[in-house]
Amino acid sequence: MLARRRRRDPLQAVRRSGRELKLQVDSLLSESQSQGALEPNKRRDIYQRCIQLKRAIDENKTALQKLNKADEAAPVGNYEQRKEEEQMLLDRLTLQLQELAVDMSREPTNEADTLHENKEDDDSPGEDDEESEESQESSGEEEDEEEEEQESPKQATSQQYIALGDFTAQQAGDLTFKKGEILLIIEKKPDGWWIAKNAQGNEGLIPRTYLEPCDGDDPESSEEPSEDSEKGTDQDMDVEDETADGAEVKQRTDSHWNAVQKAVSEINTVDVLTTMGAIPAGFRPSTLSRLLEEGNQFRTSYFLQPELTASQLAFRDLLWDAEAGTIRPRPSRVSLTMTLWSCKAIPLPGPSLQVLSRHVRLCLFDGSKVLSNIHTVRATWQSKKPKTWTFSPQVTGLLPCLLDGDCFIRSNSSSLDLGILFELGISYIRNSTGERGELSCGWVFLKLFDTNGVPIPAKTHELFLNGGTPHEKGVEVDPSLSRRAQGSVFHQMMSMRRQPQLLVKLRSLNRRSRTVLSLLPETLIGSMCSSHLLVFYRQILGDALLRDRASLQSADLISHPVLATFPRLWEQTDVLDALRSAWAEKESTLKRSEKRDRELVKAKFLLVYHDCVLPLLHSTLLPPPRWAEEETEDARWKAIASLLKHSRENQGALKALLSPDGAHEPFDLSEQTYDFLGEVRKNLA
Repeated sequence: MLARRRRRDPLQAVRRSGRELKLQVDSLLSESQSQGALEPNKRRDIYQRCIQLKRAIDENKTALQKLNKADEAAPVGNYEQRKEEEQMLLDRLTLQLQELAVDMSREPTNEADTLHENKEDDDSPGEDDEESEESQESSGEEEDEEEEEQESPKQATSQQYIALGDFTAQQAGDLTFKKGEILLIIEKKPDGWWIAKNAQGNEGLIPRTYLEPCDGDDPESSEEPSEDSEKGTDQDMDVEDETADGAEVKQRTDSHWNAVQKAVSEINTVDVLTTMGAIPAGFRPSTLSRLLEEGNQFRTSYFLQPELTASQLAFRDLLWDAEAGTIRPRPSRVSLTMTLWSCKAIPLPGPSLQVLSRHVRLCLFDGSKVLSNIHTVRATWQSKKPKTWTFSPQVTGLLPCLLDGDCFIRSNSSSLDLGILFELGISYIRNSTGERGELSCGWVFLKLFDTNGVPIPAKTHELFLNGGTPHEKGVEVDPSLSRRAQGSVFHQMMSMRRQPQLLVKLRSLNRRSRTVLSLLPETLIGSMCSSHLLVFYRQILGDALLRDRASLQSADLISHPVLATFPRLWEQTDVLDALRSAWAEKESTLKRSEKRDRELVKAKFLLVYHDCVLPLLHSTLLPPPRWAEEETEDARWKAIASLLKHSRENQGALKALLSPDGAHEPFDLSEQTYDFLGEVRKNLA
């Protein structure tokens, strides 16, 4: 009857097993703490029981992750919450066992044990013979040397460490190593930089935070590295600058150390999540997200600025057409539109992670470096199909442009390896710690030209995702799918259909799209729903820099709030949506003859910009933007909608600006002035 009940109520059975495991762990913890100094045999016994309990907990975790609400014989209230609570309990038990296992695997460090060991060493027959033959003065030196020789075999095993990530030497004396490489520690320095030797015999300094102990001599202790690794990585997340001996790691003075610390922290976090089963093995810290955080060189606002020629005496991609009275269109080698259709079979993170955003980041790539801005499109999903992401093509109305799956691609690069790099990512928050982060769920590179330099056809492309980072090869997003693919050809074909993939459609340009894109910068990726706003900006930029300047040699500041603030809209896409909506409403009131008057249309656009964007950018009622934070995004939308409503009712934003109810940031001259020499991109070719 009991076995039948467990089959009918799988969640209840897993929870019952979890309670039994908790009792065993509590009993083991009390047993290890109830006595004083434990005998070596007792320590080994507790260590082995830790390993056995850890395996049982892992089996329970696996069973928990496979549970589905549909498998229950009767409805279960708060099913997902109960699963998450059970997951948190098992994670807590795992950490307790890890700490206990590491504690039991260490040698006793109290003074009595040390003196006892030293006395046994001093009383050994070999040392007595040598001391009798040598003088009292030299015996101390010989004893030190012999003690080092006697300890060296132990160090050869206990001092072997495995590298958690790649490290490149930053200065003379450092040792370069790769992730997974086994290193022999020669000396542990108190500043956290240890002297190590690799398999080739090279020696150098390495950071302790890149290392975890490993011991592969004892078959019984084969689980110990994973135990130590899991505990060590979890500790490194909280205190990255703590060495194994408890000494504080002193800050390095070289400029790369901050990046090293951040990379190690991200690697440790992913290792912990992978070990816990919270994410598939192919997930990694997001590469493109990290590039966006490093500076503005990969942001859209940077690529919107005009580019200077090599002589820096003229604009390379902004030329004036005197006959047309506007900027000159510029064709580029790559000019196309693309639609993101969907993502299929994307693995789900575990219940310990709360997903805040699913999105795709894309950029131009030549196989080694990023050549354009990094554009982000947020995906939507349904609870019935959580592994399928969809996008919203042809965004209109008030639908955010962040959801626009229709993108334009422009590039004038001559590289035959030019293509589009797609990285699927999730922003998450860890339920147990509140830690936020972004993970890559896979990536794929679509080359735009074949080996003969011929553009690839404009059609729908089914792209299978790779795991790891764009600089790793042969990594799968979910290796378990490949293991299940062994067998007949039919099973392998079915497994390929379950592989994570991205569907995109390349489109050739029609006449209208070609005209619009030819007025944009030579290198840029963006959403089609905002391309007409970019054209306005480029035309206004051409007027200010090429037509209205008193002299082409003049480098004076230009009084123009639109030019000074427009690039910032691509970092605050909700304000961009407000401008897009306000302009669509204004454009609908223009007559057909007015729409043919280019100068009139630009003047109307400037008025809409002043009434809509400028008050929003400097209003204290608008919270600072925060990526994938729902409360902040909702608060910003409410503030934006309120201001647009007041502006519409009062035929402009002047009344709202002068109202005592509105609060704005102190005035700054940078809001009004455009310093094109400080903003333009310099061509160093």
